[in-house]
Amino acid sequence: MIRMAHLHPPQVIDMLPVLVVHGGAGHIPKERAEMSTSGVCSAARAGYAVLRGGGSSMDAVVEAVTQLENNPCFNAGCGSVLNVKGEVEMDAIVMEGKTLASGAVCAVRNIANPIQLARMVMDRTSHVCLTAEGANQFARVMGVPEVPQESLITEYSRMRWKKNQEPDANPVECQMGKMGTVGAVAVDREGNVACATSTGGILNKMEGRVGDTPCIGCGGYADNHVGAVSTTGHGEAIMKVTLARHILFHMEQGQSAEAASDLGLAYMKSRVGGLGGVVTVDPQGHWAARFSSQQMSWAAAQGDTLHYGLYTGEHCTQCMTDPH
Repeated sequence: MIRMAHLHPPQVIDMLPVLVVHGGAGHIPKERAEMSTSGVCSAARAGYAVLRGGGSSMDAVVEAVTQLENNPCFNAGCGSVLNVKGEVEMDAIVMEGKTLASGAVCAVRNIANPIQLARMVMDRTSHVCLTAEGANQFARVMGVPEVPQESLITEYSRMRWKKNQEPDANPVECQMGKMGTVGAVAVDREGNVACATSTGGILNKMEGRVGDTPCIGCGGYADNHVGAVSTTGHGEAIMKVTLARHILFHMEQGQSAEAASDLGLAYMKSRVGGLGGVVTVDPQGHWAARFSSQQMSWAAAQGDTLHYGLYTGEHCTQCMTDPH
């Protein structure tokens, strides 16, 4: 009997599986930089353990993003920024590349892990996206426990919300520290790609505002024929250029994951003045973590090596068997 692995050339097998995560693009204050880097490394290790255990790329990206949602350092789940009313509204998307199945939730409240709810939308409904109260009703039907809103609000988010309410507040400065979203992309041993992206949105947004994250082709896209992308940055800019699908278009034209990512980010900056970042993989296991913002925390797990960085040009490595 022929094993699935033999369908790939030997050198491809050495590159699979792979998982890459990001913790959001933007400006990260020095006092939070170490927490951000350690958070993405932990999430990458968790997602990669799923792949090494024979799990699918979808299982892996959901696990990685769940870890990030549970870490108050990031703008997702329990670290989400607050809207203009001081409340948490979250967006999330998942997509798998074999059948192009996708699930998303928008403006959802009182849910600890929106990424898991997005997967339920994909797996348990005929829809792609559920929004606000409809998404919460679906969560109740699925037996997903609601959590008190206070459990999703950190002192840091509350402080930044209050600071931004002041009459002389600088809106650009107030977005610093938690501009981004969290996300992951992966390729499993069978060559199936997947993406997952989750966010609390932008600070002091209008109630009901939905950004790029849950929009297919913007916050993420996955197609086994090309690759997978998860994005972060200014949502409105990302939506205008459909950044995730734009990058995959360049890959369809023969560009590498890294070159395509740079082309997409450069186009978004020149066309609409938007900054952001992406993690990208192709089905063979080539990957990239690229950004046009000041910083983006990222980590990638492949073979026995954990790669990670925060600043432009920074690329650190660590053996996966080393203590955390």
